[in-house]
Amino acid sequence: MRAIVKTSPGPGNVELIDFPDPDPTPQQVKLEISQCGICGTDLHVLHDTFRNYPPVILGHEFVGRVVEEGRDITNRIDRSARYAVLGATAVTCGHCQYCRSGEFMFCPERRGMGHGVNGAFARYACVRPDQLFRLDDALADEEGALVEPLAAAVHAVTERTEVNPGDIVLISGPGPIGLLCLQVLVHLGIRTIVAGTTPDARRLQLARELGAIRTVDVQQENLAEVLRDATAGKGVDVAFEVSGAANSARACLDVLGPFGRYTQVGHFGRDITVPFDHIAFRQLRVTGSVGYTARTWEHTMKLLSAGLRPSQIVTHRLPLSRWREGFDLFERKEALKVLLNPLA
Repeated sequence: MRAIVKTSPGPGNVELIDFPDPDPTPQQVKLEISQCGICGTDLHVLHDTFRNYPPVILGHEFVGRVVEEGRDITNRIDRSARYAVLGATAVTCGHCQYCRSGEFMFCPERRGMGHGVNGAFARYACVRPDQLFRLDDALADEEGALVEPLAAAVHAVTERTEVNPGDIVLISGPGPIGLLCLQVLVHLGIRTIVAGTTPDARRLQLARELGAIRTVDVQQENLAEVLRDATAGKGVDVAFEVSGAANSARACLDVLGPFGRYTQVGHFGRDITVPFDHIAFRQLRVTGSVGYTARTWEHTMKLLSAGLRPSQIVTHRLPLSRWREGFDLFERKEALKVLLNPLA
């Protein structure tokens, strides 16, 4: 099969090459993949700024059908169904305090698909049945491919952050996760403002289409003044920092009102300086959000059944052979979410 592979350590070294078809272990099933999304993590693996174990197939946001079952699989697997796949649990120890509590993201032995073990930028992938989440028959494959990033947004908004009816929320950073957070908040009836920069113009337009009550280009408008007007001078109740930019983090802390809640979702990759005294003097609640749990995925599947459509953020659909174009579009912010089709 053809697969997008990190062939060796170091920046670059990612190629579309012939790679052996995988064989499921006795405890695995083999899926034929129909869609897989490009994520920022894939770019980090490309640039070697995220830990990876080459040679390894990239890709972890995917959906597919089961075409083969390992000999020890005793429960019937519906081969007519399509499944979103929780790739982050590809390798875990299963017995540490984090695995036992369901917080597998913190297992010291964890390896996820697409960087730690072979992922889904290929025709086939092998996973355990417990990693499968059946997609409703009425939903398109694209919705299944976006369960993984949507779950990260659901975790940040509904599990790590207290958001209440009547709150005014700021999302700083209109990338894929930022706009998926917006979709969750709008679904919950929460008034949300989205901030970005001038290169984010198309993304800010999409934010308005998705239900943001206001968008702010921070290079053209004064964010603090806009939010003072929007909140009658009180400041926002909740701020999600999703861009991983120091200026964004500082701005979020600046515009939060007393007793506000700040959730860090973006990754900076370096030390930054922020007005930390705001946390004490305004009695802010600060938290972080990374990944999700299996329960998050169950909640996410229910949101899809309730009508939430993450595919609204898809801007480009390409065959696997045009992966480089997709990566470049995403990195230049000319695309929001790119889906690659291994079968095209």
